Amino acid sequence: MAVDDLTRAVIDAMTAVFPQVGTEVTDPVEARRIITEMPPLEPEPYAVGRVENRLAEDIPVRVYWPPTKQEVWPVVVYFHGGGFALCSLDTHDPICRLICADADVIVVSVDYRLAPEHPYPAAVEDAYAAARWVYEHARELGADPRRLVVAGDSAGGNLATVTCLKARDEGGPPIALQVLIYPVTDAAQDAPSYAENADGYFLTTAHMRWYWDCYQPDHARRAEPYSSPINADVSGLPPALVITAEHDPLRDEGEAYAERLRAAGVDTRSVRYDGMFHGFFGLGSLLPAAKEAGAKVCATIHEQVG
Repeated sequence: MAVDDLTRAVIDAMTAVFPQVGTEVTDPVEARRIITEMPPLEPEPYAVGRVENRLAEDIPVRVYWPPTKQEVWPVVVYFHGGGFALCSLDTHDPICRLICADADVIVVSVDYRLAPEHPYPAAVEDAYAAARWVYEHARELGADPRRLVVAGDSAGGNLATVTCLKARDEGGPPIALQVLIYPVTDAAQDAPSYAENADGYFLTTAHMRWYWDCYQPDHARRAEPYSSPINADVSGLPPALVITAEHDPLRDEGEAYAERLRAAGVDTRSVRYDGMFHGFFGLGSLLPAAKEAGAKVCATIHEQVG
């Protein structure tokens, strides 16, 4: 499906201000500075009940409470995207507010350590530790530990499903649902969608090469299941929602991972948004498909744990 004029305008606007990492910008500190100064695309974020920065052991997190009045809510642990090297609690604040308000859940956004200063498996360790902390402190937060969800976009989608793998392998915590938004699942970077969407759709194959070089410089370890979950035994994982975009280098690995989950008997829903690109999620005020995807994610969370 062709990219319509509105979507092309959004892609071009985002590309114009996003650092071309791996080509023009190779210093992660400089790339992060540029991102920090980017104007917000969602000018009016969703209203929530309250927001508080905390520490999950020594990992910074940001907790969002819904505006509704309840004694206890489900809780979503959210891992932001950014190729394991970029982005922050602030860049993904609108997405966390959206999920908090529309799914009526507490959201705990995790500020995991970034590469290349902290390469694999630092982010994996932080993600899993944060999920355990949320489970152990759920009552203190006003959350139900039996209704724990992990979610993330791009690199964060990788960390969400790897957290499920570690929870299965290491005895918990129990996770009720995983929401994977155009997830990174395969370091091989050789799927057809990498060639089809190599350039011109915001995320490029050059970006992905740089991200993997930052995150997992040891090529011999890139195929490890906690690095490339496409290679994992995925049996016994929690139900999954997998969101993909047609014009995304990561499209095929996300859909292949969904198929792996289904083949292992995991209840999995996979939705491709035609005409969309990597990074479209959370832009509901600009793109109808993004609004639809946000509603799908929130409805699925609500149905599964609400």
